[in-house]
Amino acid sequence: MKKYKKWMAAGGLAVLAAGVFLGLHIRNLHKENKSFSLIYIPKVVDGTNDFWTSLILGTEMAAKEYNSDIEVMAPDEENDVERQNQLLEEAIEKHPDAILFSPSSFTESDNILKKAKAKGIHIVFVDSYTEENIQDITVATDNLEAGQLLGEFAAGILEPEDQIAIVAHVKGVSTAIEREEGFRTGLGELEKNIVDVVYCDSQFEKSYALTMKLMEKYPDLKMVAGMNEYSSVGAARAVKAAGAEDKIQVVGVDSSQEAVQLMEHGVFKGIVVQKAFKMGYAGVRETIRMLRGEEYEKNVNSGCELVTPDNMYSSEIEKLLFPFNTLNETKTASWDMTVNARS
Repeated sequence: MKKYKKWMAAGGLAVLAAGVFLGLHIRNLHKENKSFSLIYIPKVVDGTNDFWTSLILGTEMAAKEYNSDIEVMAPDEENDVERQNQLLEEAIEKHPDAILFSPSSFTESDNILKKAKAKGIHIVFVDSYTEENIQDITVATDNLEAGQLLGEFAAGILEPEDQIAIVAHVKGVSTAIEREEGFRTGLGELEKNIVDVVYCDSQFEKSYALTMKLMEKYPDLKMVAGMNEYSSVGAARAVKAAGAEDKIQVVGVDSSQEAVQLMEHGVFKGIVVQKAFKMGYAGVRETIRMLRGEEYEKNVNSGCELVTPDNMYSSEIEKLLFPFNTLNETKTASWDMTVNARS
């Protein structure tokens, strides 16, 4: 009888343990399959800008893979801080599980972000950040590193007395501040050769016009450095239009199909390319992991690479320069595998 009771007790414990295990397993499955609501507010949605197009595509692909919904809300211009803050207010009213945000201002959105946090909405910074430590996660290029990489390259192709001008994007935004700081560090002793810093408000046309004025103001100018796609490409267009590509070297941050063509034509001497798709994808991935209660990275450096005419046709660099071709190939391969599996 005692032996029988022991077996009964052991059996009961086994059943209890199995029940607990099954319950935990079901709960974990529920977490993994739960759909979360996300809103992403980039600085702009612009089909002519490969950086933002690729980054947004990364967020959307990750949301799809992680069975979650993402809505993209953005101003028409990258420097429209007021409109971005209005969209942030609208996003809070929708009460998503998380807001992914690429702030256009270093200081002007903090109070609204605090309001979101007070309502229990998680905040994830993508690409740039604000003055106060409000965010749960930051996913971005190390912009000091990107600027320094560009500055070191620039120093290697300049003469000791060559004049340099910087065409930056939006004054006061974290990416512009850090890239310029890194660029100056990378230049080393040649930092003293910087004759001017101007801001194009992330507009191709304004960068073009500013560069034209810089070339007129400084007849001995030897280099123009752009700090994002708008400033870099606009400056390169101006140098090419002036027929000055043999006199003035252009370097910049961010790539596009036009930037690649300008490098092929000898206008761009070097470009630091951000991994925009990876940045967007990682932003959503880490957000979902956080919302599921899983381990996640609070600070993700999405990385960057220096591209020059010497390495632009290597296989790894081509994936950065032509991300949409790579994505199309991936989708085609995935489709082929699915069809073959069904056959």
